[in-house]
Amino acid sequence: MAYAIVIIAILLVLYIVILYNRLVTLKTRSEEAWSDIDVQLKRRHDLIPNLVETVKGYAKHEKDLFQKVADDRAAALGATNISDQVKSENALTQSLKSVFAIAENYPELKASTNFAKLQDELTDTENKLEAARRFYNANVRDLNISVASFPSNVIANIFKFNSKQLFDVPEAEAVPVDVKF
Repeated sequence: MAYAIVIIAILLVLYIVILYNRLVTLKTRSEEAWSDIDVQLKRRHDLIPNLVETVKGYAKHEKDLFQKVADDRAAALGATNISDQVKSENALTQSLKSVFAIAENYPELKASTNFAKLQDELTDTENKLEAARRFYNANVRDLNISVASFPSNVIANIFKFNSKQLFDVPEAEAVPVDVKF
């Protein structure tokens, strides 16, 4: 009988260790995935001033739009938590769509090799950002499931593992930008 209790206690401790290690792994993977997003966001933020300056040369009267892009970029750079970052990045994405929509009205701008190169680089960055976002969301989903599911939720509560926020794309981002002149 004593052996059975010792074996059960050892198995229980091993199970707790396994659950704890799984939570640590999931948390670390979600942090790594966020770091991938951060790299792409930095690249995006570095490209935006060059893009805006290129477009400014052709569309001088679009000062409000350029100011909005600058404000949205500053908000994104100044975000202090994931929730604010998601919100500001989504606003920046909408502003960039407006820049590209306006560029459609300037054939000389569209023909500019500098603009085309910047547009290609930004498109590439957006594609990488989308892939990083999917990877992050998959890792966060797995962590959130473990944090919420029994019995790992007991271990998560004891060791203060918390759910993380997904990097959602708002429905408005899927809708084309409406540009009116």
